[in-house]
Amino acid sequence: MPFMRIRPARSFRGTFSLPGDKSITHRAFIFGALARGLTTIEGASFGEDCTSTRRCLEALGVRFALSEDRRRFLVQGVEALAAPKAPLDCGNSGTTLRLLMGVLAGSSFEATLSGDESLNRRPMERVAKPLREMGARLQTRDGRPPVIVTGSGLHGAAITPEAASAQIKSAVLLAGLAAQGLTTIHEPEATRDHTERMIRSFGGVLRDNGPMLEIEGPQTLTARNVRIPGDPSSAAPFIVAGLILPDSEVVIEGVLLNPLRVRYLDLLRDMGARIESQISSTSDAEPWGRIVARSSDLRGIDIDPRDIPAVVDELPILAIAGAFARGRLKVRGASELRVKESDRIKAMVSGLQAMGGRIVELDDGFSIEGGTPLRGAPVLSHGDHRIAMALSVAALGARGDTEVAGAEAVSISLPTFFGELERGAAR
Repeated sequence: MPFMRIRPARSFRGTFSLPGDKSITHRAFIFGALARGLTTIEGASFGEDCTSTRRCLEALGVRFALSEDRRRFLVQGVEALAAPKAPLDCGNSGTTLRLLMGVLAGSSFEATLSGDESLNRRPMERVAKPLREMGARLQTRDGRPPVIVTGSGLHGAAITPEAASAQIKSAVLLAGLAAQGLTTIHEPEATRDHTERMIRSFGGVLRDNGPMLEIEGPQTLTARNVRIPGDPSSAAPFIVAGLILPDSEVVIEGVLLNPLRVRYLDLLRDMGARIESQISSTSDAEPWGRIVARSSDLRGIDIDPRDIPAVVDELPILAIAGAFARGRLKVRGASELRVKESDRIKAMVSGLQAMGGRIVELDDGFSIEGGTPLRGAPVLSHGDHRIAMALSVAALGARGDTEVAGAEAVSISLPTFFGELERGAAR
């Protein structure tokens, strides 16, 4: 798929049930591997990132089986992971590599974690440093992958991550499960709490004292049944398509409604979006339900830098909402976007400028003057699934066709994206 041609749409309507949440799938695979007994995982994501986590765990001796209807994974936990016979290929998945750094830090063997060209450019010292404070032995290449982890005995430590990051926190918590003694993590800004929820769900003990997390190791986890709701980050492009096009209504069923994952809905509401959400179940570790979004008259806002950790994955699609809004949308404090699958600040600026959008690049974000009609144009995904999806939604509201080069990047998180986009577009 060298490129995908997107035609403008009059409206966008439909009901969507999305694949399982990517962040929870990564963690369910890992916790199923570490827990005693047989874990059943229903609704897991089949995106390439989560597949990378599963294949790495298989290379570490964990057995996975897929039910005949392809709806459930069975994961047989192991008493101890086995040394891999080759470097572990994490593909494009930073979550895979960073979380496995925490898992392998307390192992009894040496393993090398690497990935594709994009992943091997991303910073890893921010994870390695706190793990070293716990006694881990890790080597990076100028701060980037490949990462060589030489398993060693770990001890508890007081950790203050250098950045607000759920991946750093999760790596430390996973190491803390194997460490001797108390590990504390000071988190002044809240980040995704899927790892904390899953530790408790698998029978682990974790104390939450405001900005401080405490975990005492070593701990033994117990297998359980996991049901994974739909991915709210994958829902965001369809929601924004429903907001920016006239006579539109989008319904997302069975989607994760963890408040630390749907903060972007609050920001869209601040922009004037007509969005309703309703929790239908809290019977599992995570709340889930439905989202309804309708055509809206959007206005630009200044996004508080304190909100950035909770919406970092949705900033590209929020930029599209800003391009179709009245006034200015401004994002600051988002330098983390520079070290994602691409430099997402440059990627969004170049893509929207190519389509005639008035967007200015800032050192740690961007500023968009909305209301300028977009035109179809050739744009680049830069190998980044979030950029490919965001620019494809912009193309629905542009004048003329748009060609998105590198469109295959969507398979990292949502292989069915273009089929669903076409299904909802009325022309």
